[in-house]
Amino acid sequence: MSFTTLLHIAFKNLLVQKRRTFLTTLGIIIGIFAVILVMSVGAGAQSIIVSQIATRGTDQIAILAGASEEDGPPAQAMGIMVTTLTREDGEALLNAQNVTHLKTVNAYISGNKVLSWKGAQQSVTFTGTLPSYAEVENVTIADGAFFTSEEEKSGARVMVLGSSMAEEIFGNSSALNQTVTLGDVSFRVIGIMEPKGSSPFEDVDHAALVPLSVAQDRLLGVRHVSFLRAKVSDEQYLDQSVEEVRQTLLERHGEEDFSIRNISDALDIILTVTNAIRYFLVAIAAIALFVGGVGVMNIMLIAVKEKTKEIGLRKAAGARDSDILRQFLIETVVITLLGGVVGLVAGVVISLLIALVVNSLGYSYTFVISLPAVLVSLGTAACIGLVFGIVPARRASKLDPIVALRYE
Repeated sequence: MSFTTLLHIAFKNLLVQKRRTFLTTLGIIIGIFAVILVMSVGAGAQSIIVSQIATRGTDQIAILAGASEEDGPPAQAMGIMVTTLTREDGEALLNAQNVTHLKTVNAYISGNKVLSWKGAQQSVTFTGTLPSYAEVENVTIADGAFFTSEEEKSGARVMVLGSSMAEEIFGNSSALNQTVTLGDVSFRVIGIMEPKGSSPFEDVDHAALVPLSVAQDRLLGVRHVSFLRAKVSDEQYLDQSVEEVRQTLLERHGEEDFSIRNISDALDIILTVTNAIRYFLVAIAAIALFVGGVGVMNIMLIAVKEKTKEIGLRKAAGARDSDILRQFLIETVVITLLGGVVGLVAGVVISLLIALVVNSLGYSYTFVISLPAVLVSLGTAACIGLVFGIVPARRASKLDPIVALRYE
């Protein structure tokens, strides 16, 4: 019997039992849909993170307190407080005799205090920093000005706020030149930054920035900083600058009690982690395909039982075992392929809608449906049909025609 004839019989049988066909394909539809959706959304979410890192540029070096393995997390990420890094380290790095191609260095230290204004109170995370913050973080001032080096060195009690922080504290009132209390220290708001959006490194829009000297002396009572960020004059000198930074700090500290990272390293780590998460989620979604395959096998076994007399008649009329085997295998593969196509289309449509919604919110979300993913999905559906269809197909082909004709 020709393949075309068997394919025609398979479609005819599926159309006769429309409800059963739909229920049989449902598991495959859900499985393929889940795989496509997870792969597309995972790639889109990864693109958001990568784009946010890219906006910072690949010309930066981060120096963190505490030693770590080259590919491991720094000590601070493990909750370990290390106090060996200082603003003087940053000043030493800016010396061209130590590090040749550094453009600027900024220091950071953070803490939590209650911010008060006209009786209203809010717990905020503040950052003590230097005037070079604006250049390193690529921020601009929307209203007012950033504090100067003279104000930072003299311990002026001034504050610069992110756009969201200013709105949360002052509402519709003008924040500029308002006096607020952070802990028990009064500050005058001198600048509001342009909205920038959050990033994996810092949420500038919710920032409350004060001069580093004030944060150290008046708010925290410390001499160390949490970390330093430096920009090189040209990306081609990044590796050279990293090594010069390492040697300079080794000479100053006597040991490597610090960690150096650059944006490229951070990007590689994030891509590795997000890819691992994506593949793990795809593996979880693929379980639905296995469940769907079991469902297909069970339904086809029922179909064999229902068609016992029909199989007996066909064998009595001269059909060979191989014809019966091929008929049920083709029917199973057709069912799974139909489910695969429907699941694929549904996954693509929902993924596209998610991309449109996320992009409308202002994120750089890339809609990704790769051709290999499509081919693998459809190929997987066909393989499921073959693997889970072989048992009912073999059972049908081995039926004794005399016994089948007597079956009630």
